[in-house]
Amino acid sequence: MSNATLHEKTVLISGGSRGIGLSIAKRLAEDGANVVLLAKTAEPHPKLPGTVYTAAEEIREAGGKALPVVGDVREEADVQAAVDAAVKEFGGIDIVINNASAINLEPAEKIDMKRYDLMHDINVRGTFLLTRTALPHLKKSADPRVLSLSPPLNMSQKWLGAAPSYMMAKYGMSLAALGIGAQNQIPATCLWPKTTIQTAAVQYALGGSEMYERSRTPEVYSDSAHAVLTADPAKYAGRTMLCEDVLEDVGVTDFAQYSPGIDPSELEKDIFVD
Repeated sequence: MSNATLHEKTVLISGGSRGIGLSIAKRLAEDGANVVLLAKTAEPHPKLPGTVYTAAEEIREAGGKALPVVGDVREEADVQAAVDAAVKEFGGIDIVINNASAINLEPAEKIDMKRYDLMHDINVRGTFLLTRTALPHLKKSADPRVLSLSPPLNMSQKWLGAAPSYMMAKYGMSLAALGIGAQNQIPATCLWPKTTIQTAAVQYALGGSEMYERSRTPEVYSDSAHAVLTADPAKYAGRTMLCEDVLEDVGVTDFAQYSPGIDPSELEKDIFVD
């Protein structure tokens, strides 16, 4: 594993009140990072645990500093407010993590266009908006990074046909981060898992408890995100990476820690991974 740390680096992440985003934020906090959370969840959800405020407390307990900002990644004013708050509180922004995402796997002929629009507004527009709004401050950082939680751009028929509406939104998310990074010479990386992850989306919206139990824990994402963000900036710049490949790069050989009690053959593969 890398000896580099994110101590005193300022990270702006969309979402992060629970699930993968919170897991990543807490992992970075272990290094002593400053984490700014832009999330909508100010009040407890009837089914889902956590708010932006409870997430901030968990980040502090993990060893970092946290600034919760209630807002919607689709709204320019909210995103600008989060960027301004990060700069005011911590003096700048070093890392942007595009985590906020919406999912719907309905086939093209059945999906309601409002749900289609929602995915594109959050995934694509939100990624573009957050990244570009933070650009003036990323450019001032000594080690700027952009990380998007989105898949490789695989043009095979299998991947394209898995869920076209969701595929377009997630591929757009990858393109937004990589494109802005390339244009501004800021290292940008997209990160995606080989299997489904134990999140509320998997449990309540996709496969229920059975799929949830056959998924890896969010730590496979948070550990690989930490590895990407502490690697030499040129190593993963402009690349779309799988979490497990990144972890193998840094010497991880035991993946059982990310799915305790589950045989690897029983893990649910992600729809974008062969």
